[in-house]
Amino acid sequence: MESLPHLGVGLGFRPPLRSSIFLHRDQIDFLEITSDHYIDASEKKLAELDLLREHFTLIPHSLDLSLGSAEGIDEAYLEKLATLVELIDPPWFSDHICFTRSGGIKIGHLAPLPFSNEALRVLIDNIARVKQRIATPLILENITYNIEFASSEMPETEFIRTLLEETDCGMLLDVTNLYINSRNLGFDWRQYVEELPLDRVVQLHFVGFRSTGGRLVDAHADPTADDVWQVFREVVSRCDVKGAILERDENFPDFTDIADEIAKARGIFDDGQMKRKAATSS
Repeated sequence: MESLPHLGVGLGFRPPLRSSIFLHRDQIDFLEITSDHYIDASEKKLAELDLLREHFTLIPHSLDLSLGSAEGIDEAYLEKLATLVELIDPPWFSDHICFTRSGGIKIGHLAPLPFSNEALRVLIDNIARVKQRIATPLILENITYNIEFASSEMPETEFIRTLLEETDCGMLLDVTNLYINSRNLGFDWRQYVEELPLDRVVQLHFVGFRSTGGRLVDAHADPTADDVWQVFREVVSRCDVKGAILERDENFPDFTDIADEIAKARGIFDDGQMKRKAATSS
């Protein structure tokens, strides 16, 4: 992971933000795009992609590789994703530690896996197939989940560590997802960070959350909370993160508020990286 470039702090591209993004492009280091929006896309969407490529480094973030599906990778989807990744030529691309298809049917959300040896083997085999087709480094994101499987055989951090080591993938650590899970499931996020293979963390996601029925929900619709900033600060002070993306999908505020969040993240990011370098050189 050391050879990957440092991109800084950026934003997940969403069409309603398009004009504002270009008006503030000097405040945005890079963009993350949802790969699926440009697969089997219209000419208008492909023209949009060309425009974004002209002005920003783009990181494709896909939703439907379904790396945890026991039936294997959808070869048609993989081929289309490979074509898109090759067109963009990014330093890395990402997907999730989950499954989104079962029995050939799309289930419409990111479904969690048991932390078991069987699930690990499925992931490892499917990722091997993806890496055969796409040479670009793949990084894997942790998701939120509301249930803990009785069939799990290890902690999530051990599961992730083994997965990343066996596949030689990096990690996209969503610090909001981590914080939400820690609150909803009652574990210590600091201990979770301590147990992660921090040398494999390439990118971060961050955004706010909301509380519904006594549980935290990753709605991608709220300003980043102080508790999430605390997780963000801890992570960037401890590992060589290459980039961080603010994920905001709806309930958009004035873009100056979004730009302020990006600037705040950049300040924390730069300060944490300096502290980490100072600690390793002393």
